[in-house]
Order: sequence, then C-alpha cells, then structure tokens
Amino acid sequence: MKGRRTSGARRRLFERENELLLLEGMLDDLCGTGPEGETAASSGGLLAVSGAAGLGKTSLLAEVRREAVARGCTLLTARGGEQENRVAFHVVRQLVQPVLAAAGESEHRRILGTWYDIVAPAVGLVAVPGGSPDPQGVRDGLDWLVTRFAVEHTPVVLIVDDAHWADEESLTWLSSFALRAAELPILIVAAYRPEELPVQASEFRRLAERHGSRPVTLAPLSPHAVGRLVHDVLQNGGDDLFSRECWALTGGNPFEAVELIAKIRERNIKPHYANAAELRELASSARGSGLVERLERLGPSPVRLAWAVAILGTAVDPHMASSVGGLGAEESVDAIQRLREARILAGRAGDPDRLDFFHPLVGTAVYRAIPPAMRVAMHGQAAVCVTEAGLGPTVAARHLLEMHPEDDRWAVQQLRAAARECMRAGAPEAARRCLARALREPPALEERAEVLFELGCSALLNEPATTVNHLQAALEEPELEPALREAITYRLAQALAHTDRMGEAAELVAVEGRSSTNPRTRLRMQAEGFTWNAFRADEEDSAARSRRLARLSDHLTTRGMAERYILGLRAWDAMVRGEPAAVALAYAEEALGDGLSWTDEEWGFEVPVLVALTFMYCDQPGRADELFSKGIAECENRGWRGAHLSFGLTLLGYIRFCRGRLAEAEDLVHGGLRIADRVGQRIPAQWFALGILIEILLARGRVDEAQDLSDRYNYGQVVPNAVVYPDSETVYSELLLARGLRSDAEQRLRAVGRRLDRRGMRNPAWCPWRPLLAEALAQADPAEAQKVADEGVELARRFGTAGAIGRALHAAAKVATGAKSLKLLAEAVQHLERSPSAYELACALVDHGTALSRAGLPQDASELLIRGMENAVGCGADALAARARDELAASGLRPLRLRAVGTDSLTAQEKTAADRAARGWENTRIAEELGIRERAVELLLSGVFRKIGTDRAGLPELLRHTEGRPVPGMPPH
Repeated sequence: MKGRRTSGARRRLFERENELLLLEGMLDDLCGTGPEGETAASSGGLLAVSGAAGLGKTSLLAEVRREAVARGCTLLTARGGEQENRVAFHVVRQLVQPVLAAAGESEHRRILGTWYDIVAPAVGLVAVPGGSPDPQGVRDGLDWLVTRFAVEHTPVVLIVDDAHWADEESLTWLSSFALRAAELPILIVAAYRPEELPVQASEFRRLAERHGSRPVTLAPLSPHAVGRLVHDVLQNGGDDLFSRECWALTGGNPFEAVELIAKIRERNIKPHYANAAELRELASSARGSGLVERLERLGPSPVRLAWAVAILGTAVDPHMASSVGGLGAEESVDAIQRLREARILAGRAGDPDRLDFFHPLVGTAVYRAIPPAMRVAMHGQAAVCVTEAGLGPTVAARHLLEMHPEDDRWAVQQLRAAARECMRAGAPEAARRCLARALREPPALEERAEVLFELGCSALLNEPATTVNHLQAALEEPELEPALREAITYRLAQALAHTDRMGEAAELVAVEGRSSTNPRTRLRMQAEGFTWNAFRADEEDSAARSRRLARLSDHLTTRGMAERYILGLRAWDAMVRGEPAAVALAYAEEALGDGLSWTDEEWGFEVPVLVALTFMYCDQPGRADELFSKGIAECENRGWRGAHLSFGLTLLGYIRFCRGRLAEAEDLVHGGLRIADRVGQRIPAQWFALGILIEILLARGRVDEAQDLSDRYNYGQVVPNAVVYPDSETVYSELLLARGLRSDAEQRLRAVGRRLDRRGMRNPAWCPWRPLLAEALAQADPAEAQKVADEGVELARRFGTAGAIGRALHAAAKVATGAKSLKLLAEAVQHLERSPSAYELACALVDHGTALSRAGLPQDASELLIRGMENAVGCGADALAARARDELAASGLRPLRLRAVGTDSLTAQEKTAADRAARGWENTRIAEELGIRERAVELLLSGVFRKIGTDRAGLPELLRHTEGRPVPGMPPH
C-alpha cells in the first residue's frame, strides 16, 4: 500500500539511525502516514544533507530512493557532475527528461502548455528557434512544470546528489523552487559538500535556515563503528587495535574505511595488530596519488579509458569513451572489466552499458592525474566525438572551453552555436562564457565584430557595464556592415541607458545618425535619440528637442516602425508639456496603428509603454488598460519575466489606481516591486513601483505603511538620474504633507517646479506639483497658495480633460474659502463626473458634502456625502469612506445603508446610455429615449466612464477597438 513503512528491509548503514528516522518521518509526512500507520494530511518538505566527500551522502540518498519506491512514490533524480557543472540546466534535464522521454512533441506541448516555447530549450526538447527568455521566465516555467508533475504523480520525491557540482542555472532554480516544497506533495532531498559549494550558490546554502532548521550534517564513523565494519566484512574476528588502526588511517571516513577493508580482504591480510604496518600502503591507494598508482599498475589501456571517462563526465557511453581514449573495441571491453574489478569504475544498476566511477572521489583523482597537455588534447577529441554523435554544440562547448586557443574556425562556430542555444534556453551567463572563449580563439577578422556584438547582447541583462565594453569594441571594428553597425549602436545605447548613462546613449545615436548615409538609419537614430533624451533627468534643452520632434512628426510621409515610434514620442511629449489632450491622442492613435509589440528586440518596449500611458493621462485609462494587458501577456508568452514584466505590472497597477481600483492596483504594484527587487537595487523599475505604491497607500489612508516603505528603500533621499513617473520628489512631498510636514514639502515641491518648468513639463495631470504646493502653502501663505492653484487650473484647462480640470479645481477649492470654495467644489464634481477618475470623484464628493454641511446645508450635503462614501467603498479607499461616515454622523445624519457600487459591469440603463453617447447623442436625447431626467443621464454616464475607463471623447474609440470582444465593464452582446 502507498505510504506504508518498509524499514524492515532497510540496508544497514552504520551510525546513521537518526538521519534515517528523520527521513522516514518526512516520507511519512509526504505520504500522509501517521505515527501508527493511520492516514494523515500530506505535506512536502526539504532536507539538505551536508558532509565532506566520502561520508556516505550517496548511500543515505540510496536509502531514501529505496524507501520512496517501496512506498509507491514517484522519483525524480539527478546528480551534479564535476565536469558538467558549466553545462546550463544539466541537473534540471536529468530530473525531467525521464518524465518526458516517452512522449512526442504533441504530448510535450500538452504537458507544457503555454510554457512550451519558454521551457522546452532549457529541458533539452526541440523548440521553435528564436527568442531569448529571461532566466526568471525559465525558472517560473520550470516551477510550473514540476508543480504540475508533483500534483499529477503525487507523492513525488526529488533527489539531487552532489549538488555542489550542479550547474548554476539548475541550482538557482532549485533554490527558489524548494521554498515552495512544503506547499506541495513533494519532498526534496539534496546532498552536497559544504566546502565545495561555489560562491554563487549562497541562496542554496541558506535553504535549510529558511526552513527553520540546519542541514543534516554527516559525521565520520566512530572507532566502534569501524570495528563493527571490520568484523562484519572480514568475518574472522580481528583485534581492537587493528580495528582502531583502520579507523585512524581513514579518519572514520566511510568510503575510505570500506575501500581499506575490501583491500584487506583481497590481500587476505589477517586482522591482527601485528599486520597493522601493511595498512598504510593500502589506505593510501584509496585516494590521491595512491589511487593513481593503483590505476597505472593496470596498464596503458585501462589508464586511457579511465582518463576518457573522466573527460566525458557521468553516465558515459562506452563507445564514445573508446573513441576519446583511442582504444579498439576488444581492448576497451577488457579495460572496462579490469577497471571494474579494481573498483575504479562501477557497474550502474539498471543501466550497465553506461560508465561511471566507483565514487566521485575516484573521478576527481583520475581527472587531476591526466597530464595537462593530454587533458587538453582529449577534450579536443571529445568535442569532435560528441559533435559527430549528434549531441549538439552545447555539449561540445563544454570541452572546447577547456582547450587552448588555436585559431580554429570550427571551434568558433561551435561556441557561437552553443551560445545561441544557451540564450534560447534562458542561460545568458553560459552563453557569455562560450562567446568570451570564442573571442580568445580568435575569430576571423570579418567575424570578430559579430562575436563582440553577440557577447555584448548576452551580458545585457546581467552585466550591462560589461556589455558597454564589448559593444564599444564592436563599434570600433573596421568595415562594419551597415545593418550590423545599426544593431550594435542600438544595443550599446540601450546598455548605456541601463547603466544610468542616458546622456551618453543620446549622444551616441546622435553621432551615428549624423554619420549615416542611409535615410532609414538616420531616422531610426533620431527616434532613439528622442527616446533616451525623454528619459534624461539632466537634459539641458528640452524645449529645443520638443520643437525638433514636433517639426519632424509633422513632416513624416510614411508610417514605418521608425516613423511610428517618432509619432509615439511626439504624443508623449505633447502630453507631458500639457498641449491639448486631443493633440496627444491623435499622435498616439497614429503611432499605435495596428499595434506595437512590447517584445520586439530590435525596437524595445519603451515607446509602446509611453503610447499606452498617453491614453491613461488623457482620461482614457480603459484603453491603456487594454494595451498593457496585451503587452504583459506578450512578455509572459516570451518568458520575459524580469524588468519588462515588473514595469508592466507596476504601470498596469498605476492605471487601475487612476481608475479608482485601489485594491487591485496595490496587488499589481506589489507584484511589480517583488520582481524589481529580484532584478536589482535602485533600478528604474524599482523607483516606478515605489512611487506608485506610496501613492496608493496614501489614498487608502495607510500613511505609516507608506512611510515604512519609503524608509526601507531610502525613497525620497536619492533622486534618480532617469525620469520616472510619478515623479519621485513629488510623491515624497505628498507623503510629507500626509504627515503634516508642510515646510519640508514646500521646499521639495518648489525644487520640483523649477526642475520641470525648465524642461517645459507643465501638465498637472502628469505631475501635480502645483496642487500639492498650494496645499503646503495654504496655512502659511494663503494668497500664494491660491495663485499657485489657479495656475494649475489654467494649465489643466489648456490640457482639456475633464479629469485634469476636475482635480485642479478641487485643489483650488481646498485653498479657497467661503462661497468661492463651494463654487469650485461644485464645478470640480461636475468635471470629475465626466471623467473615469473614480477615486478623485469620491474625494471631491466627500469634500463638497463636508463643506456644505459646515455651511449649514445638511440636506444638500447628505446626498454628496453618501455618494462619496459609496464611491470610496467601491474604490477601496477605506480612510475616505470612514471620513464621510464620520461627517454624516457629526452632522446628525444617520448614514444610510450603502448601495452596492459595481465596478465590473454596467447596468442595462448604463449600457444603453453608453451606446447612445458613443453614437454622438446629446444627453437630452438620451434622457427622452430612456424616459428619465437629464441629470440622471449624467449620473449614468459618470458610472460608465468610471467602470470602463474613458471620458466621453474616448468612448467611441474604445468601443470600436473592442468590437467583437467584451468591453471592460460591459457585458457581451
């Protein structure tokens, strides 16, 4: 029966009883077996087994394997290899390939689903060429695959032996996936030598501590245990002094003790202390130079075969070992037999045709004993053999990396091909190693720039500074093909931007554009220049750039990708500068055309993101929501789950925030911040996420939590060199205002104003520093506060969206008094009702109701306060809802039971009103058809705008673009 204990059949392991009991208990937990054999809840876990070489880790794992099989568990097993530790996903492939081996491509696609193109190259399946998923995307896909397997084949035991030799890609994945083991029906057992874990395995080293316990650390055997072993194996007694000498010579190391006792038996040495002198020679033959001498005594053929196995690694094909060792068939068979008899090679259970060393210590000693020149030559022969056997360039590259540079074109081709495979598998570091080695070969002069370019691209995600060096060298190569030169320039500018060198990126593309004779290249470089300058925080003449961009946009006659990117940048620039929203939207529509890809590696995703955000700032967040959802799906389908996905989730959260969906927004931005933290510190993706999350927390009334977040990341103390939105200084000032620190906020906001005005960035919808400054000044200098607020209203009216005007009027009302304040609040509500800004409308309603109540107009106030409270609850603005409720109570008005404020679907009347408004009907005509008052139509449409995320002007376009698909908030026809 599955889960039943089988300890009675256990193989004897000396002094490992505690470890075996622990493992049995974990298997009981996995199989849902209680202490008395009753059924219990199943739970997975992780066990790390630590110990020096030879202490019996593999034997302990063999017991786990035997016990798991006896209980009916499914096994996934792998072993790190000293020679394979630089082969990307070598361990992962051992784990999953047996599961996938029996199926064809159609079944693989069914199993992997949408993850197929992302994960298939990493696990060694044939996948569609092209595309380079980022490493995190591949790890997420592997999580999905193993999780699915664990659920479908429960319970699962995953065993990794010699994890210290696991490749970096596999170990990184295992370290993150193992954290979830307790939540799944899977037990992960990993054995490793702690002193040999590489530096990059720090996460793996911390695994046990994360799980609240330390690794199971194996100790050497005691003198008593070695004595029992001597007695059991030799079966003819033996005195205690002889046994103690065996222990002293081996240090209680089980492998060395077993080897020594086996040789004692082979030589028929009597186990008496009088024969102890003979033990030293025998003990030395089990390791190091003594083992090598023992190998050499077997003769040249066994030596060469052993060397070949050491070169090739684990689970070696005998025919390939013969070829690498230069042996004939009969000679090879004889050598294998002699090596097994000498306990240098082991017989593999279940796979006798594969060759492995008797113990990894033996393999290490043999490999190190190969003369250096012979070792290099044999790696070269191995590279040829594995290539001829069809094992692919990645396997060949492992051997080529061990060879000396020889100006070999074939080696360069193999290394470049291996690098392409590694990039497709999501292993850029492995690709970088191959290309760096190809560069040292070296490649032919006409090929050198291509290798440098590929090397630079491989390091872009992990080492952008290194990328800069390689690409600068590539750009200096003579006689570059124009297409290659353009590609190098684009990538170099991108790398400079990623290393916070926006100015250099802009200057690079400007120089390249001026020197190119190709009109398309010049236009492309102009587009790149406009892009990087738009993100520069230190741009000196933004006005001149805007004028050039406007002139160029107006003279474009075609609509290729470069032209569309320029139009997209023009749309963004128009919006940021506060030109009429209709102008920005017209350019955005032209740029968008039939869609802009987020994963076009030739063009980047910056401009598609700016185009989508232009719709958001222009009161059409529903359109932006749609574009971002598509872009995020595109990134996920390509396996881009690093900075691109972080930006996508974060900015989608910002869009939802602008639509008044605060809880959704918070979840999305938290997701974006988690990814950004994983990618790096103080990077643009992190600044974006922090600013937006602080704004959301403030809107939900959680000021202390926002301050804690700011303190944790030192937000507000460091000004980014790139333009981020929302502007970090403005967000921090908003936090200061929420804490009552008006003077500090005022100083910062004045600095923001000087910085942005100098650049012509005056749109209050993009950066509301003026309304915030007015609030900061309200008590100390009411006159200046009113002046600043009025400037904000004027700029908002110039921009022209209902949301921007309503927010500006609301801010002006806060610093006005008496009847003027009431008038501004009423006007603010009217404008916000015509916008998709649900949270801002709720704020204005509550403030207007509060002002009316305090002006002695409780009946007028009650309707506004109740509407504001309902809208605040619908937005997830808990503090605002509580304030409205308190104001109603303070006014002597008993809060009514809240009406449900839907945020996901339109009522039948709202749907009809939306349809008629999209056709251009006036409110009076809609009211006549529906048989209701015109004010009721205004409220119906206000609900429509908030629910589907657009103003009235954007309603026809949103419906047109979603024709045949459900509109957000609208039921299908």
